[in-house]
Amino acid sequence: MGNDDQGSTSTGIKPNVAGLLCYLLGWVTGLIFFLIEKDNKFVRFHAMQSMIIFGALTILNIFFSMILSILGIYVGFYFIFQLIGLVALVLWIVLMVKAYQGEKFKIPVAGDIAEQQA
Repeated sequence: MGNDDQGSTSTGIKPNVAGLLCYLLGWVTGLIFFLIEKDNKFVRFHAMQSMIIFGALTILNIFFSMILSILGIYVGFYFIFQLIGLVALVLWIVLMVKAYQGEKFKIPVAGDIAEQQA
């Protein structure tokens, strides 16, 4: 899926670089770019998708950490932590590469929501 909006950004950063930066620190840089970028829909899409994807993964990690603390079970949930971490790493790399290549790469559900909000 190509990028329809390769024009300028309100930040002065090239859209593909700004798209990559939306994912650099997960939902944090997604939020920053979503708040400062007012014009470029490509950048806003990647910012929103970053907030949704990495925000959800952060919430999952917090949730499982709380369960571990309450129940004191470490062995069973260790695998879940590793799986979430692996998924986050793969998504992080793929999304940054796709954004830098100028692609509007949509993750199912999250990408649709991001596209509507961009």
